[in-house]
Amino acid sequence: MPDATDIFELRLARSASDLWPMLDALYGADPRYPAMRDALLSEMRRAWRARPAALKTLDLQRDLEPDWFQRPDMLGYVFYIDRFAGDLQGVHDKLDYLSGLGVTYVHLMPCLKPRPGDSDGGYSVMDYRKINPAYGSMRDLEALSTALRARGMSLCIDMVLNHTAKEHDWAVKARKGDAAHRDMYLFFDDATLPRAYERTLIEIFPNDAPGSFTHYPDIDQWVWTTFNEHQWDLNWANPRVFLEIAKIMLFLANMGVDVLRLDAVAFMWKRMGTRCQSEPEVHMILRALRAVTRVCAACVLHLEEAIVGPAEMLSYFGRGEHDGREGNLAYHNNLMVQFWGALATRDTGLMSHVLRTHFPENLTNATYATYIRCHDDIGWAITDEDAGALGFSGAAHRAYLSDFYEGIFPGSFARGALFQANKTTGDKRISGSFASLAGLERALAEGDAHAVDLAVQRMLLGNALIASHGGVPLVYMGDEVALTNDYGYLGRPEHCHDSRWIHRPAMDWDRVAAAMGDPDSPQGRVLAGTRHIYARRKATHALHGGFACRIRDTGNPAVLAFQRIAPAQVLVCLFNFSEHWQTIPGQWLRDQGMTRGHDALSDGRIELPDDEFPLPPLGRVWLS
Repeated sequence: MPDATDIFELRLARSASDLWPMLDALYGADPRYPAMRDALLSEMRRAWRARPAALKTLDLQRDLEPDWFQRPDMLGYVFYIDRFAGDLQGVHDKLDYLSGLGVTYVHLMPCLKPRPGDSDGGYSVMDYRKINPAYGSMRDLEALSTALRARGMSLCIDMVLNHTAKEHDWAVKARKGDAAHRDMYLFFDDATLPRAYERTLIEIFPNDAPGSFTHYPDIDQWVWTTFNEHQWDLNWANPRVFLEIAKIMLFLANMGVDVLRLDAVAFMWKRMGTRCQSEPEVHMILRALRAVTRVCAACVLHLEEAIVGPAEMLSYFGRGEHDGREGNLAYHNNLMVQFWGALATRDTGLMSHVLRTHFPENLTNATYATYIRCHDDIGWAITDEDAGALGFSGAAHRAYLSDFYEGIFPGSFARGALFQANKTTGDKRISGSFASLAGLERALAEGDAHAVDLAVQRMLLGNALIASHGGVPLVYMGDEVALTNDYGYLGRPEHCHDSRWIHRPAMDWDRVAAAMGDPDSPQGRVLAGTRHIYARRKATHALHGGFACRIRDTGNPAVLAFQRIAPAQVLVCLFNFSEHWQTIPGQWLRDQGMTRGHDALSDGRIELPDDEFPLPPLGRVWLS
């Protein structure tokens, strides 16, 4: 029987081709690399020896069940710790609630120790080995991971890879002039190179943090700061950066973290004359990092956060030589954008075109993280090429969607807030909660019962879509009880400059209790409907993330259609994006193999007429 050392060596041999060739290509010419390579292997052996027995057992279980995260019982729930439960101890008290929703994946929004003051919502980290003291300690995190595991839940936390806070110990030493630590960042003696780089860079926060470099008069140096002045970009061309980040990842894995959400990965490699996004070396780094955890903590997944265009996003699953060897999960940002676009236009033509043209029916060893709303703003990731293929202007369409969801377009049902406007491109980004963007806030304010009903149906339509498209659906905290915009952020100095806090309210537990007690209220209907959708997802084998998703054209532009193709079952999913009854030809359904009707979503029998199949306003069915 193999012992622990044998298992490590077997896993190392399995992943060697994903690790050493990548590092050799990245750092082989660097004289520091041989020592770094030896140190990395030593650290991997040390982390494996220190790994708790319960986690080694989970490693083995997931090695034997590699599709565990693709199964239809997966449901994610995403929240800020303080806004959901106060602190990590408080989260324990809410686990029954999460179990009641069917949650199997818990994403704690940034919880590692941030810099004081403005920390970009926690993404400006000054210590990766400590928890934000407002939430508790690393011991508390480890205890929570144990409690979640006992309930069959996985723990996801954020780890920022592109930058650290300028208060991080590495940055503090670099600022003091320590050469080794200064080389972990990107310092420049004057503005010549920064200005040359900026000719092709894209500003991320043009309003609040223009430019990508910051000058510090006290040291007379320029530092690369893609996002904010207090977030210093790491120099991933230095092999020591890889080593230190790998050590931190293994530390967090041994604390019981199941999913590492790797933040801002697109920006890690810098090359003059490019956007410095998604360069080939980024994928080599990510493939090698995945190999490290696959050897030492095989149960850990990598969720790579890259909110980019379709072709670029798919590269984070690994394309070409990296296929199936990079990220396990990536956000399906385009599904979210196209959902809102189709709701505003009542037309799924662009949605179908984008999903059919740019996204494969299957992924290798990976799946999407699907969502309708999250903690961030909505950038209208609709290309001029895709819009042009359907005969309209991409710029005009993006402007329409921004105005519609800000709530200033005539006839809009939404209430949102402008987040950023790019003066160069004219593009704007929008903040707002799921419920407010779907029309519930406006409908309640106007006392319009019919509009309230439509808003509820839009929310359930969105949940049914992300539950069935393929991937791990993520519910953002409070969306299940239709929390609307929180305008209180305007009165908080630390938040008032950032409209994204409008959709980051504190969890309203009175609202939860009311929704549970009154299932006929708008909030009660959303809660009951959301629970039902994910219970039906769990019972529907064809929704396994490894099965194909094939976009179909029904001939009715108001209806999105796709097939989920399982070995013994084909599921036809239909979604009416209009507020009016729509029909699908009965012959079309028969052509998809539907000879008798069962709706897996309602778990009821449905008649399949010879002529036309009706779909109610904002209706949805999963026909099998």
